[in-house]
Amino acid sequence: MEDAPVVNGDLVSDQVCISNKNMIHELDLKGFGEIESEKLFLKSFETLYLLYTKKLILKKGKKSIDFDFFMNMCQKIDFEILTKFLIYRDLRNRGYVVKDGFGFGFDFRVYERGHYGEKGAKFLVFGLNEGQQEKMGTLQKKVEEITQMGKEPIIAVIDRRGEVIYYKINRMNFYENKARLEESFNL
Repeated sequence: MEDAPVVNGDLVSDQVCISNKNMIHELDLKGFGEIESEKLFLKSFETLYLLYTKKLILKKGKKSIDFDFFMNMCQKIDFEILTKFLIYRDLRNRGYVVKDGFGFGFDFRVYERGHYGEKGAKFLVFGLNEGQQEKMGTLQKKVEEITQMGKEPIIAVIDRRGEVIYYKINRMNFYENKARLEESFNL
């Protein structure tokens, strides 16, 4: 987004709307938002990214809305928005086109560089905060579903400093082995 012009957006209820036709086209080509009724609607993490990179001037009526105000507003609705934003920002900064995922918690469809609009997403990235507990069965189910969709599952872990670490996950098999467990504990 280095060379992209600054975009003007309006906050309508809890959605950000871009009305300028040239800007809609420009943002759509770069994988931002969804077009509906000749307007482009941005997801909250997209809006935060554009505010953060100073590529969006956001207004509600005549009032200007900055990154901090919008983040606070979003956190009242979605307590995971900071994690979503950190993952989204990191992936965008690495040159990927990132779209909302398929509902595996907070997840994103990530397109290979240069292939957005030509091919479907190659990766499905879902986030965890460092120290967050996730049941292995739940994780295994997510990985299987993502793999069945033909996508590569990747876990993005946010550490305490807000840095994102990515782990590519392969299919996992967990076998219940009661006999060995009982033997180990002399049960």
